[in-house]
Amino acid sequence: MALAGKLLVLLAVALLAVSIIAEHKVFASGTEEHEDNVYRVSKGGQGSLKIYQCKPACEYRCSDTKYRKPCLFFCNKCCNTCLCVPSGLYGHKYECGCYNDWKTKEGRPKCP
Repeated sequence: MALAGKLLVLLAVALLAVSIIAEHKVFASGTEEHEDNVYRVSKGGQGSLKIYQCKPACEYRCSDTKYRKPCLFFCNKCCNTCLCVPSGLYGHKYECGCYNDWKTKEGRPKCP
C-alpha cells in the first residue's frame, strides 16, 4: 500500500511538472509573438512608428525595469518626438538617432 501511495504521488508530481512546462511553452510562444510585433514596429529608425504605436513599444521597453513609471514617461515623451523606440529592453539606442542623441541639461541620456 505504501509503495502504491508513493507511486501515485510521484505520478501526480510528474503530471504537474509536465503541465507547468506545457503552460510555460504556450506563454513563451505568445510572448515571443508579441515581442516580434514590437520588434517589427520598433526597428527601422527614426520616424518608423506611428504615434499610437509608441505606448505598446514603450510598455515592452520598460517592462523589465524597477523604475517603470519614469521609464514609461520618458520613453513615451521620446517616442512622441522621435517616432522611434529601440528594440529590446535596454540598449540598441543606435537604432534611433533622435532617441539616442536627446540629452538632459546635465548631458545624460533623456530617453531610456
